[in-house]
Amino acid sequence: MLCGGAAAIAFMVTLGTSSWTTEAAAKGRAEWKTEYSRPGEVPFPEENPYTAEKSALGHKLFFDPRLSGSDYISCGTCHNPSFSWGDGLPTGFGHKMTKLGRRTPTILNSAWGELMMWDGRFESLEEQALGPMGAEAEMNQQLDSIVEELAAIPGYRTLFNMAFPADGLTIENIGKAIATYERTIVSGIAPFDRWIAGEESAMSSAAKRGFDLYNNKANCVACHAGWNMTDSGFHDIGLPDDDIGRGNVLKNVVKMQHAFKTPTLRNIVQRAPYMHDGSLGTLKEVIDHYSDGFTRRDSLSDEMKPLKLSEDEKADLLAFLLTLEGADPMVAAPILPANDQVPGAWLKRLSPAAGGKAETPECRTARLHLRRCK
Repeated sequence: MLCGGAAAIAFMVTLGTSSWTTEAAAKGRAEWKTEYSRPGEVPFPEENPYTAEKSALGHKLFFDPRLSGSDYISCGTCHNPSFSWGDGLPTGFGHKMTKLGRRTPTILNSAWGELMMWDGRFESLEEQALGPMGAEAEMNQQLDSIVEELAAIPGYRTLFNMAFPADGLTIENIGKAIATYERTIVSGIAPFDRWIAGEESAMSSAAKRGFDLYNNKANCVACHAGWNMTDSGFHDIGLPDDDIGRGNVLKNVVKMQHAFKTPTLRNIVQRAPYMHDGSLGTLKEVIDHYSDGFTRRDSLSDEMKPLKLSEDEKADLLAFLLTLEGADPMVAAPILPANDQVPGAWLKRLSPAAGGKAETPECRTARLHLRRCK
């Protein structure tokens, strides 16, 4: 299997593990296929509905390094569309090339997510968008001054007034705009989707056998369920490290110790290395881990049981996972609003990267070119 699920666990508490397993095993391929139909539209919350203006603004903010204290890190630095919205590294890097403790999670299909980050410490995309921005080790931005910084850029003043006519540029609206753009990042149609829709030739015989394994013997569906292949739950999958994950948030819940959020498997082939710590380099290593290579402890998910898959079964399961790569659209880098070019108009702008002191245009130019500014 490829993780454990909160919904599945709740189901088994009511009916018992054996009854759930029996029902799952009783389903055939045709019945399982009905569980994986793509949704017809992207969900947006009532408190932050979609508008084209808001999404366009969020697109610019997402790729603008001026949202970081150093002016060289953007959201897109770590969430690179070329790596399925990750960074291709075992663990991320932040401010001053600080090595972070966990792998950068993808934001792909996050519109369907619930709690955000590997440990679920943020309750919404809006909150998550601001979290790394204000984190000292990540983007190192002072949230109480970023509004002033962006307000010094005429183009942003206009864009915020268009997207948010009632209140314009605020820290809350920065988070809303970025979250709106992130919700539009949806995985494209994959061979698996075409097969689900009735195109039998879209998947090989090996991949179809892998689908059967995924839903039955390997029991991946216990956590990676539905069209997005995730239950958005948190589970200890037996990785041998000291990071307690969700246990830092729910300190007294045994099953949340060493528990991490179940990631989507969409476009999974593009996101090596794998797991929250980037410790597994290939999908074959991931399958081997779930088959019989995990660490046993009290917090281990109840779904983690030795699968003893044969090499042929592992190959079929891998063949299925490869069909989840979507035909995603190219993502264009946005044209960012220019700094104010009126002489003297932005001399009073405060820069967190300059220690909160007023900086001259010459000083800012020197800082952007990584030269020491006196």
